[in-house]
Amino acid sequence: MSRIGKKPIEIPAGVTITLNNSTVTVKGPKGELTRSFNPDMTIAIEENILTVTRPTDVKEHRALHGTTRALIANMIEGVSIGFTRGLELIGVGYRAQKQGNKLILNVGYSHPVEIEPEEGIEVVVPVNTKITIIGTDKERVGALAANIRGVRPPEPYKGKGIRYEGEKVRRKEGKTGK
Repeated sequence: MSRIGKKPIEIPAGVTITLNNSTVTVKGPKGELTRSFNPDMTIAIEENILTVTRPTDVKEHRALHGTTRALIANMIEGVSIGFTRGLELIGVGYRAQKQGNKLILNVGYSHPVEIEPEEGIEVVVPVNTKITIIGTDKERVGALAANIRGVRPPEPYKGKGIRYEGEKVRRKEGKTGK
């Protein structure tokens, strides 16, 4: 019994959804997203409410039911509101800057690390120790944030590195002198 799959999705004003067999296209003020889903799932729009139903209670259909609904809800939220992900650089001399479309990170290596975001994703550096990633596709925004964090993940002894905003890093005790 999928609680998330049964939940209807309200379509906000300014968002249009086009169904073409198992392909869903969502257009809104922030952009347009298209995704194909399993043809077994039935997607229906009545007035301003979208519902996803499954044909049977087979394990595969139960798994796809909630996933399909969640992906469509994320598409609708992305084109209407958008998604943001924040990163913090912690460490002496660690800083980020934006040069054109590229993000340049100085995080303790002998060279600066350059990262160029995909089209449709914007990287903003409000302060040289904070990075904000903005986009319509939740998956791509999270993937870019994970790639940037992967350049220098936070280490457990001093806590230096790139971490998500609000992330708690478990600290370890260092060596003790005698």
